[in-house]
Amino acid sequence: MTYCRVALDVPLAGPFDYAVHEPLALGDRVIVPFGRRRLIGVVLQVDVVPQMPLEQVRAVEQVLRDLASLPEKWLALTEFAAKYYQRPVGEVMLPALPVQLRRVSSYEGKRAGLEGPLARHRSRQAKQVPKPAPQSVLPVPALPLNAQQQAAVDQVTAADGFKAFLLFGVTGSGKTQVYLAAAHAVLARGGRVLFLVPEINLTPQFAKALAQRLAAVVQPDQVALLHSRLADGQRLAAWLEAYEGRARVVLGTRSALFTPMPDLDLIVVDEEHDPSYKQQEGLRYSARDLALWRARQEGAVVVLGSATPSLETWRHAQRGDYQLLRLDQRATEAVLPTIEMIDTRRLQLNKGLAPQLIEAIGQALAQSRQVLIYLNRRGYAPVLHCDSCGWVSQCDHCTAYSVVHRVSGHYMRLHCHHCGAQRRAPEACPDCGDPDLKPMGHGTQRLEQHLAELFEQATIVRIDADSTRRKGSAQALFDQVHDGRADILVGTQMVSKGHDFTNLGLVGVLNADSMLFSQDFRAPERLFAQLMQVAGRAGRDGQSGLVMIQSGYPEQPLYQALKNHDYEGFAQSLMQERAEAGLPPHSFQALMTAQGPELKDVLAFLQTVRASAQSWLQANGLADAVMLYDPVPLRVVRVAKVCRAQLLMEAPVRAALHRLLQLWLPSVGHRHATRNLSWQLEVDPLEI
Repeated sequence: MTYCRVALDVPLAGPFDYAVHEPLALGDRVIVPFGRRRLIGVVLQVDVVPQMPLEQVRAVEQVLRDLASLPEKWLALTEFAAKYYQRPVGEVMLPALPVQLRRVSSYEGKRAGLEGPLARHRSRQAKQVPKPAPQSVLPVPALPLNAQQQAAVDQVTAADGFKAFLLFGVTGSGKTQVYLAAAHAVLARGGRVLFLVPEINLTPQFAKALAQRLAAVVQPDQVALLHSRLADGQRLAAWLEAYEGRARVVLGTRSALFTPMPDLDLIVVDEEHDPSYKQQEGLRYSARDLALWRARQEGAVVVLGSATPSLETWRHAQRGDYQLLRLDQRATEAVLPTIEMIDTRRLQLNKGLAPQLIEAIGQALAQSRQVLIYLNRRGYAPVLHCDSCGWVSQCDHCTAYSVVHRVSGHYMRLHCHHCGAQRRAPEACPDCGDPDLKPMGHGTQRLEQHLAELFEQATIVRIDADSTRRKGSAQALFDQVHDGRADILVGTQMVSKGHDFTNLGLVGVLNADSMLFSQDFRAPERLFAQLMQVAGRAGRDGQSGLVMIQSGYPEQPLYQALKNHDYEGFAQSLMQERAEAGLPPHSFQALMTAQGPELKDVLAFLQTVRASAQSWLQANGLADAVMLYDPVPLRVVRVAKVCRAQLLMEAPVRAALHRLLQLWLPSVGHRHATRNLSWQLEVDPLEI
């Protein structure tokens, strides 16, 4: 009998020791008892000395041999992620596997005992008749590259071993063509490529471009697609293709970063600045940052692409850590769109729309050009209001308003976008009985209705989280726009990036000021990126494009930089402000968030944690190395009847902060500090 150490997906530090009666290797999966449950775990160490009395060590029940041991590089990647982001390693490894490979029920019952999920999957695959390649993936000739694009491709493909590039190009400059040309060269010499995109809705058009452009060097079945909306069987099939080396290209969202691929040569992170690359629950990791670590581990090239790089990435490029590749002009002969500010302070708005914008919409439609109206607020209206007594539609479970949604006709429901609670909108004020309740403000549903009244002959398509809930609905709506079967597109940030609308002549932006004075220091950076991205949808067809932004503060430096397409000037001013304030990227942060039924208890817990951390810093001579801020409630204090507060930790040197987290944090104990209170830690938080 020997003993092994196993990683399990449980909210405890782990790993856990078990006895085993047969040979094991690192990366093997095993079924083990854990309390009253049976779990699948991953073997991290073999031939270990147990950390508990031998009579208390339980035995491995079954070694799963249907899959070869998980590769050492994958184990190292997940262990690094667990250490850096301060999570138990089992909470990283197991969720990164297809659900069938980490669920005990897959191996239970008569049929499972004989075959297991992989045997059943392979059996189903062998019955299947191969489908012919659809018309959409027939090869197309490569677009000619301009001098800057070709120079970028040459430098990426000439790199030997690990090297990081920032592909900094204006919207419409052809960054995708650079990715594809570099991937073509890598694949032609036998390499493998991992493409990451920020959102699932971008995968269909990117997959089509990959299949068309790379048809000469890869077969359609050598391209694997991985994201969370795939059925379990589809994800298993794609994961196996990558794991077994049959897939030479993997395309996916952030979770695809953990896909094991042998001999990875090139990693592309498109729109590297996008917040979607940061997981906001469980393992709160940055796929962009881990992509850089993985590229170094694999000796691969990594390309980060963006028209508005994150300040962290921009600083690395300015210091020479990443090689900067510039694309200063659009790939077609079209110039960048003209950006105009509409000062709304002295204007009579027509249902939220400025007269100048309404006129411009009419002119664009008369010229058979498409129009995009961008409003990053879904629903019909932000709140329902009573003029008589001042009642507003407050959520019963959260310190937030319930948003008005129109279901059909004049039937209204109130939705809380924080806890998900829904109820029918009252027919009269609950406080005073006045039946004249009014929706205040505009969401995409109400905007769609107003535009239909103003432009009765126009075909209007709305794309937001509500209109794209059903599987395939988002792609169907985008296809309608791409095919020219829509005149006006109303959308949230779902429409702002990656999509190449070839006949879009006008972009109108509403409610941009809502992020201008946010408490979060990153809000101006995010707002600039959003507006630059949505503005870049216009004029990509070789014709001129116009962007009109409604604002009550048009003189703000952010808007002036946007008008001039001056990311570099804007980034420089932000960088100086951050340096003076000691904020990232000039410092490093970790954020502890706690929640419980009573705010006073949550704040008291965080005060105790802060005092403990301060004592540890003083005892280890690091009292001045890490700044511990006072605990404060979150902006939305209560969500689903749970109160939330946060404790921010900040240090000018990353090593000092991580030393505190690695050596002191275990003393805080289980993430459920009491029966009714829990906490989480986020390293390198994106929102504060």
